[in-house]
Amino acid sequence: MNRKNALAAGVAAALALGSVTMVATQSTAAPRPPAAAGNSVAQPGAGFKAMTADARDEAIRTAGRNAAATARELGLGPDERLVAKDVLIDADGARHVRYDRTYRGLPVIGGDLVVHLAEDGTITGSDLAHQGAIRIAGTTPKLTAADASAKAVKHAKHVKKAKAGSKDSTLVVYAVGKIPVLAYRSTVTGEGDTGPTSREAVIVDATSGAALDQYELHQSVTGTGNGVTVGQVSIETTQTSSGYTLTDAAHGGTIIYDSYNSSQSNPKQNARAFSKTTNSWGNGTSSSRESAAVDASYGLAKTWDYYKNSFNRSGIRNNGSGAPAYVHVDTGLLNAFYDDDCFCMFFGDGSSQNSNTPVTTLDVAAHEMSHGVTAATANLTYSGESGGLNEATSDIFGTMVEFYANNTGDPGDYYIGEKLNMSGGYMRRMDNPAADGNSLSCWTSSAGSVDVHYSSGIGNHFFYLAAEGTGTKTIGGRSHTGTTCNNDTFSGIGKDKAAAVWYRALSTYMTSTTNYAGARTATLQAAADLYGANSQERYLVSKAWAAVSVGTALPDPGTGTPTPSPSTPTPSPTTPPSGNALTNGSFEQGTSGWTQSDSIITNSSLQAARDGSWYAWMMGYGADAVESLSQSNIAVPSTGTPKLTFWLKVSTQESGSTAYDTLKVNVNGTTLATYSNANASSGYVQKTVDLSAHKGQTVKLEFAGTEDTYLSTIFLLDGITIG
Repeated sequence: MNRKNALAAGVAAALALGSVTMVATQSTAAPRPPAAAGNSVAQPGAGFKAMTADARDEAIRTAGRNAAATARELGLGPDERLVAKDVLIDADGARHVRYDRTYRGLPVIGGDLVVHLAEDGTITGSDLAHQGAIRIAGTTPKLTAADASAKAVKHAKHVKKAKAGSKDSTLVVYAVGKIPVLAYRSTVTGEGDTGPTSREAVIVDATSGAALDQYELHQSVTGTGNGVTVGQVSIETTQTSSGYTLTDAAHGGTIIYDSYNSSQSNPKQNARAFSKTTNSWGNGTSSSRESAAVDASYGLAKTWDYYKNSFNRSGIRNNGSGAPAYVHVDTGLLNAFYDDDCFCMFFGDGSSQNSNTPVTTLDVAAHEMSHGVTAATANLTYSGESGGLNEATSDIFGTMVEFYANNTGDPGDYYIGEKLNMSGGYMRRMDNPAADGNSLSCWTSSAGSVDVHYSSGIGNHFFYLAAEGTGTKTIGGRSHTGTTCNNDTFSGIGKDKAAAVWYRALSTYMTSTTNYAGARTATLQAAADLYGANSQERYLVSKAWAAVSVGTALPDPGTGTPTPSPSTPTPSPTTPPSGNALTNGSFEQGTSGWTQSDSIITNSSLQAARDGSWYAWMMGYGADAVESLSQSNIAVPSTGTPKLTFWLKVSTQESGSTAYDTLKVNVNGTTLATYSNANASSGYVQKTVDLSAHKGQTVKLEFAGTEDTYLSTIFLLDGITIG
């Protein structure tokens, strides 16, 4: 078939539709047709079709032509535009289109979204990093770019001796929080922990200069290193008129360069591609500069092959292009990193801390290349819980590539960086993250404030348990202990199935602001897509999340009832309900137990919790809006005088005693109390609602907010109890 006909056939099979029809929009995709629940192997390609580069390009162009209609169907504002980024197609023809968002031409940080479509073009669901339309007062900043850069330098926390010029600050809309604001994204450079030059993104409010977020731009494996661990291997090279180069034409033309110790600030400065007259490279030790290049070339090729053969993904950006890699960067650099701005990877030579072992091991190379895959898909923000998920994703697929390569010198296991020649013997462990003394094994409300390399432990621990289950075992010659945070025991679904679930969740449902609760939702949907909503695979995925303190296990599809945690006694059905039967009333477990219509439960620093870090932020749009926060199956005490007690803070731009914006307390659909802008207060005020009419009943509690067109009112909730 010639190229023109191949393109036409690919487009006809992919995205030749020119119109968009909407039937329902929701926070996740609508249920898919049932999958075989008892499959013994992972779904090939994580459920996605293989696409040629031409077919993918045309699919993205088609998505771009449909962008305006899609934006209208999603209810976005007239000043917003969608920019098609990627398209994935399921085996049944369903499509998943990933868009970035702009507002009056400005990039929207946290504005990315995924639209799910049936084969006929009908929108069946969507996942938005920021729900609803973008609304800000205007796009004229109070601060200049130079002002913003100066503020960013003061706020930088990841680099020392920070500096930034006016050209380093770009005006954006920051929509990661509940209320979008006009902001600057500044790139600050300075001394990092692992070298003299590092880069940090600092987001500052364009009006006040307050810091909204900051995160490292070099997504790195900090404090790592490796020797020549792959042994004697075959690598792809290219023959030239004068000899050979380390150019891998079989994997997108990936080129390995010798940086010749160029600084981190300009790793390409002295770089030259490896070339020689013979096709034999390295000597197995760091005495030859080629040896580290062999490790990098081998590792990147195996990573490419893993993604291609497992998920039908052709390279980092799924476009068939390989990213260049630079070895021997800087001097004494115990680090490796991926940089999406240049679409390239950099590897240091290690330091005295690891006997100057080059940082080019198989799992390090796969880890860094996987950062690129994350950037090309969910683009998880590299701070807070999403940053932990970003790091966990690279650890997960770095580990899977190690298993895939099946190299006798570096057998697959769930240790990260075990070949790095570090004093502790490894960098991280997925089976027992806390063993390193820093990483988190279990989710806590403070997870978002922990370094992303340590909060990644939650995602790593989940993946290990989902793949291998609980109990002690030896894998790759190393001891693994599958402990849990709730003392539960269960079997795993296998590493290939677990990886397929994670990849589908990453590429189809996660967005830049996804947190651990959102990752649970995304993986449960992915498991349902691949193996069925009532499959053991989906059930065990929920068990693995519960085992790291994220949510609760689903009902066992085999019995229709949840498997109780061994540490939680089951109350006798004859015992009347008593005490506080409400779950997570302090919100310190994030969204656990609650159903929210929007991103209501938050630990945003833009407002303050009464206690702890988490609270519920309702309304505050200054436009027509409704929101709901609810919890079902609450047992109201059958004795005494049961009461609902909570803390409420009301802040408003309204004036007078007329109720324009309201918050209603509903129990089983009946309104028991109403608060409004007229109840504005300088701090939290305790409120009490009598529940005597529902004594001994199981009820649904709902906080329902309504805001009118003009001026905003914010309702903050915390410390909700029933007793």
